[in-house]
Amino acid sequence: MDFALSREQEDIIKAAREFAQGEFPDRAQEFDRNESFDLDLWRKACELGFVGVFIDEEFDGAGYGFFEHCLIAEEFWAVDPGIGQAILSTTFGSELIGLFGSEDQKGLILPRLVAGETIMGTAITEPDAGCDVTAAATTAVREGDEWVINGSKMFATNGNLAHYMLVFCLTDPENPSPHRRHSFILVPTDAPGYQSTKIRGKMGIRASDTAEIALNQVRVPALNLVGREGDGFHELMAFFNRTRLHICAQAVGLARAALEESVRHVRQRRQFGASVASFQVTRFKIAEMATRIRAARNLYYEAAWAVDQGKIDHGLIAMAKWYCAEMAVRCADEAVQMHGGYGYIDEYRVQRLYRDAKILEIYEGTKEMEKVIVSKAVLG
Repeated sequence: MDFALSREQEDIIKAAREFAQGEFPDRAQEFDRNESFDLDLWRKACELGFVGVFIDEEFDGAGYGFFEHCLIAEEFWAVDPGIGQAILSTTFGSELIGLFGSEDQKGLILPRLVAGETIMGTAITEPDAGCDVTAAATTAVREGDEWVINGSKMFATNGNLAHYMLVFCLTDPENPSPHRRHSFILVPTDAPGYQSTKIRGKMGIRASDTAEIALNQVRVPALNLVGREGDGFHELMAFFNRTRLHICAQAVGLARAALEESVRHVRQRRQFGASVASFQVTRFKIAEMATRIRAARNLYYEAAWAVDQGKIDHGLIAMAKWYCAEMAVRCADEAVQMHGGYGYIDEYRVQRLYRDAKILEIYEGTKEMEKVIVSKAVLG
């Protein structure tokens, strides 16, 4: 399939690359070590139009497809995964609002995301419910014109920063179908009973905020239900069909960075009286990395393009998510290996890339779950 980029898409890539290269390198190590992030950098990205490009023009977005969002993600992660994640995850959950939210919900949130006035987050995972989202036990009980929410969530993106969290709740526990028991409810984080605790000590993407959330008798209007009651599982799958492609782009960007650092190092490093780049074993590693990156990019391009055409191929999306993530981890590992002992200390960028890479195989569907989806698509 021909994926020749348009002039406009090439301009988006160039602008995203220039912004990231100009703004990220001087702060990347600081944010990683301190597990922090400067929101002024996010606001600047919003001002330049990099945030929420997939949001409709009606709500002040650029009106591009999810493909263009992925192009930006790849360039940001190619410079620094932590900062790239911190900036672009500020819209995490807006995909659900755009797909299933009411007009009032869209009007309230989407323009403010683009303008850099609001941050969103999504709370799905629980201490005892990871990949098996149907086991989520956080409850939302309807009382008159309100939902009353009780429970806890783990690994919630932007749990400490978000103004609104989309919370995956059990709303119909007696439904015979486990796929019809849950709903998404929009929760303002200043609501009484909402409490977040920053998760520290993450292996990677430390600039990005991750939290544990407790919800104790949190009351929100009944109108904060997103989509239809009981459709939460199916809405979540539609959400993942888009955000998993974002992760593919992250993976390709990170792998590119690993390759670039490796090429730079082996050209400069000398061993046994010769450039390390002259050794066949090194050249094979570089060749394999470059090939895997090219294959991964083509895979996610195809899947993202199809989604923007309204063609949802669950098997293809899962294939891309699994392959791209595994490819990034492998490329980061090879980069550290080629750096030798230098790759093991945090003054060298490849050490951070190595730590940042692993989450790609875990969040929004582990590689094992993606293989289950792929096998179902192939075998029926």
